[in-house]
Amino acid sequence: MFKKIALILIAALFMPFAVAQDLDYGEEEFVANFDIDSAHTTDGTNYKISASGEAGPYGRVWLSYEFTDKLGLGDSGEFTGFAWTQNGEQFATATLQGVYRRKGTVFKMYSLDMVSDGVINIVSGEADFVAKTMTFKVSQLK
Repeated sequence: MFKKIALILIAALFMPFAVAQDLDYGEEEFVANFDIDSAHTTDGTNYKISASGEAGPYGRVWLSYEFTDKLGLGDSGEFTGFAWTQNGEQFATATLQGVYRRKGTVFKMYSLDMVSDGVINIVSGEADFVAKTMTFKVSQLK
């Protein structure tokens, strides 16, 4: 009887590891740097920003985000956005969706972005509204 209980407990402890999934990151990671061009709110709850900058192979990128806090957490929430890029004669668009958490004066951001060429990018970084900058690490999801 003791052996059966011990085996069940051991199996229960390792079960989360057996069904866990790892995200498969691409080998090419790049850093994207943006300047926040504008920020505004019309209700004191939701905030919209525009930014532009350089993002590795995508060239010049223009971003727009809307930050919300649908769960009322205060220092964290979610965002959606849109981007378009131009690199020479090549154009691309992307939808942006993720979550943020405020750490002091900086907002940590985590996003999965779908690009019009079928690529899904995993993005993490930070926004500093005082310095008016956004910096992200971007990696393609395989």
